[in-house]
Amino acid sequence: MTRTLARIVATTDVHSALADAGGMLAHLHDLRPTSLIVDCGDFFEGTGYYQLGRGRLEREILTTLYDVLAPGNHGWPHYFEPGLHQLTVCANARSDADGKPLFDRLRILDIVGRRVAVTAVIGRQAFEAIPADQRRGQHVIDPVAALRELLLEHHHHIDAWMVLSHSGFESDLELAAACPFADVIFAGHCHSEFYGPAHVGDTLVVKGAELAAGYVAAEPVGAGWAAHTHRFPHAAGLPDSLAALGGKIAATGRTLATPLGPVNEPHRNHVVNRRLLLTEVTSRLHTGLGAGAVILNETALRAAWLGDVLTLGDLLAVEPFGNQLVHAFLPDEHLAHLGGLLDYLTERSGPLVTAPHPLPAGIRSVLTTSYLADTYLGGRTHQAGLQLSQAVRHVLSAAPSAEGDLR
Repeated sequence: MTRTLARIVATTDVHSALADAGGMLAHLHDLRPTSLIVDCGDFFEGTGYYQLGRGRLEREILTTLYDVLAPGNHGWPHYFEPGLHQLTVCANARSDADGKPLFDRLRILDIVGRRVAVTAVIGRQAFEAIPADQRRGQHVIDPVAALRELLLEHHHHIDAWMVLSHSGFESDLELAAACPFADVIFAGHCHSEFYGPAHVGDTLVVKGAELAAGYVAAEPVGAGWAAHTHRFPHAAGLPDSLAALGGKIAATGRTLATPLGPVNEPHRNHVVNRRLLLTEVTSRLHTGLGAGAVILNETALRAAWLGDVLTLGDLLAVEPFGNQLVHAFLPDEHLAHLGGLLDYLTERSGPLVTAPHPLPAGIRSVLTTSYLADTYLGGRTHQAGLQLSQAVRHVLSAAPSAEGDLR
């Protein structure tokens, strides 16, 4: 198919939200003949569709409908897979061994007669949120320095610069101020209510709605660019070329509809309150497993609507990351000041819940998630023999039992 590109269409932070993705798939299919389709990262992880399929559905969507990808911290290893690596660009992710870029740094395309450079960056906080074993031997350089380096190399034959950023909207406003040559910065990584477009000098910073709900369209207007946010329209069905993919998504959806039991109060017919749920989970783990201390982060869970009956899909939407519970060493530098440890973890992983509170003096290990243990603590000592999702299910749906019973 010969394509004449008139605009750039960008999604971000889809997070495997495939239950209602028909509108996204059908509309991107319709836009594709005249649009460069890009994504700003975190297409993977976040629902049971990812946990059951391990990214196969998401990979098929990306290789079928998308042209350029920015890597996100969620699903980072997938961007190195055949088919996806060729689509991925990133200006500031490098190898420790030789300092070379991990991905192509940019694409140059013709859009309505303009030579347009499309590049991407990942923010340092987002990169450091990747599980440590997934980013071993890799690092990121300052996004501003990386973009200026590209400008020096290519400014003589580029008419416009587009940046896909997986850094967060506030960080992208700062990036726009430091890189005024960028025409549009498509924001990702943040889950804020502000989508823009925001003007920083002549640069537009704009973000599409997350979770397969919307997108940004940017196109040349006069000597500059305009960008607008849109919601994906409802689709009555999928085109024939996407019918097989739609069938796979529907089959996974039927598995996720498997009922697990009635939802306990106070979680029934509500959007899950992550802190309330995590407080219950942490307390039960502390008493039921006899752990000296428990540290869990709110971002290990997601807010999802629960009805009267908990389904497999509900459980995997609330705990979408497949965390194991493990016992972990505390870093030596934090043993004497546990408050400093909690500040350190909160800055990197979000709000925490601990049991007991405050943490007892003199502890050397805690029960926590495999993610916190391997990424920010001193490494795991041994498995607890329990997944976080099992503990969450026990609170959400298990019949009342003796105190401390986590079976």
